[in-house]
Amino acid sequence: MMLKIAFRNTLRQKRRTILTSLAMIVGFTLLSFSIGLSDGSYSFVINMFTRNRLGHIQIHHHGYLDKPSLYATINNYQSVGQIIKNVKGVEAWAPRIYSVGLGSIGEKSTAIEVIGIDAVREVMATQFDKKVISGRSLSSIPAKEAILGRGLAEILKADIDQEIMIVSQGADGSIANDIYTVVGVVDSGDPLRDRMACYLHIKDAQELFVLEGRIHEIAVIVSDLSRVSKVTERIKVKLSDFSLAIAPWQEFAKSFYQAMQVDQQGMWIALFIIILVVAVGVLNAVLMSVLERTREYGMLKAVGTKPRQIFWLVLYEVNIIALVSVVIGTILALGFPLSTLINYLLAINGIAFPEISYGGMKFQTALYVEVNARSIYIPAITIVVSAMAVSLFPALKAAFVTPAEAMRTH
Repeated sequence: MMLKIAFRNTLRQKRRTILTSLAMIVGFTLLSFSIGLSDGSYSFVINMFTRNRLGHIQIHHHGYLDKPSLYATINNYQSVGQIIKNVKGVEAWAPRIYSVGLGSIGEKSTAIEVIGIDAVREVMATQFDKKVISGRSLSSIPAKEAILGRGLAEILKADIDQEIMIVSQGADGSIANDIYTVVGVVDSGDPLRDRMACYLHIKDAQELFVLEGRIHEIAVIVSDLSRVSKVTERIKVKLSDFSLAIAPWQEFAKSFYQAMQVDQQGMWIALFIIILVVAVGVLNAVLMSVLERTREYGMLKAVGTKPRQIFWLVLYEVNIIALVSVVIGTILALGFPLSTLINYLLAINGIAFPEISYGGMKFQTALYVEVNARSIYIPAITIVVSAMAVSLFPALKAAFVTPAEAMRTH
């Protein structure tokens, strides 16, 4: 009976019901937008950072990350790669070799980081070819070619088709040296790395450092960022090799992960402020409704209505309004995502986030809003729970009103 009366009461004061509902709908929309913005931006920046170079998952010989060494290698990497390729959720994988040496062009010399890459797989994994700003990418077969980082090319005053001499140390203790033709210049977005990076075909790098069939790193790209942990566990099960360390980006880029976590904590502070504003608005509307209907509650008690029935009557009214508001807010969020409108406006006006820099790596990011399950159920639960919480005081006030005094209220 109380539920039926509550339905009727919400329709009696249409203006107040509409205003209260609007406050909840606006709160729902703001919460949904804030969560979607945070999740969308978070995923975008992580994908930019990991897909650009690091990979979502990295595989090394145990201890390599703590103390990189020319000798800490992964043997038979082709067979390891084939196993990884068949793991559900893996999109691509790319082998790499790392070492340092001295690079010389003419009379210019400087310290360089030699990076051996599989020209084909690196393009599939990190779209390496799109970072080449001058010249071309490496050939699919070893051809004694080199691509220099933008900063390194400037230091060495390098031009396309010039020759660079590399001197380093081989894994067998010999002096590693050879001459390569510069075929391109790359801008990875990391100025510090580009000041030293010299990319060779992985076969050329193996020959230079006497690392036949061996590499230092396998970078793995997954199809869904949210499933990185699951894919990592699957790879561990499939490989079953205790000599290999398999880590998701949260581990090998721990400082970056912690920075992202701090950023998300800031989002929850903003959400709390939104919830507080909505709660105050709902409290004001419900309290005013109870005060205006004091005489009505007094009459209900006079005819024998129990305090707990009046208490639940007020809660039912608020919950009905809250549930209707959540439904309307969900329809608006799913039927016309704010991300569509925002991205459209940004595409027209060219508005972007300020440039983000991490570890010398710069990201020019756009504003993306992700409409996902979190951006719906968190606002829905928050609106219903906060509405119920702030209506407890008005409900108690209505339940324990004195009939004699209430009947004299105008």
